[in-house]
Amino acid sequence: ISEKMKAQIGGLKQAKRNAQDGISLIQTAEGALSETHSILSRMNDLAVQASNDTLTPEDRNKITKEVDALKKNITDISNNTEFNTKKLLDKADNKFTFQVGASEGQTAEITIGKMDSETIGVGDTLTPGTDAVVDGEGNITSPAVPGKGVDLSDAAKASQSIANIKAAIDTVSGQRADLGAVQNGLNHTINNLGTTTENLSEANSRIEDVDMAEEMMNFTKSNILSQAATSMLAQANAMPNSVLSLLQG
Repeated sequence: ISEKMKAQIGGLKQAKRNAQDGISLIQTAEGALSETHSILSRMNDLAVQASNDTLTPEDRNKITKEVDALKKNITDISNNTEFNTKKLLDKADNKFTFQVGASEGQTAEITIGKMDSETIGVGDTLTPGTDAVVDGEGNITSPAVPGKGVDLSDAAKASQSIANIKAAIDTVSGQRADLGAVQNGLNHTINNLGTTTENLSEANSRIEDVDMAEEMMNFTKSNILSQAATSMLAQANAMPNSVLSLLQG
């Protein structure tokens, strides 16, 4: 019984470490998405600014350059965020499974979606396969992807971009909420594993104490029997000498 309990305790301790690693992975992804949120917030500020008709073409070009850099930052975060060399945000269905129990099937799972600028809806608005036209002042005119992307080339498109950015913020918020839910579950699992491990360790200690007491009792009994046998043998060996002494007397 004791050896089986030791094996179970070892499995529970490893499961606890697995859950802690899972939390570390989630926190890594959460940190990346928090930064994405900050970038989207700045992008929204720029879109609101670009919705104003008082801007000159030069003003819009400056804003567009900053927005383009922000788009790239979001995509870089998505492509480069990793935990223990595993990419976290670079595919549509990054699925991670954590073994959080000592038995088969005791797992927790999280799926993290791709979070680059195109996927969340704030990427370029150029339609693939179409040409963009740049006029003499450097303004870009191109067919836009309906309802998607960020285009601040005029006030009307900038206004639509605000809605697209808000939708992207909601997408990232939803993913962060999913991560938070799994992290909370893992925290509860860790607490439960700790309690279970402690209880099993105490139970195993009691069993080992009982086994030790039983072994000591058996040892004492065996020792007494051995001493008794030795004493009887000594007495038996002494009897002939006693009889001889009586006869000679």
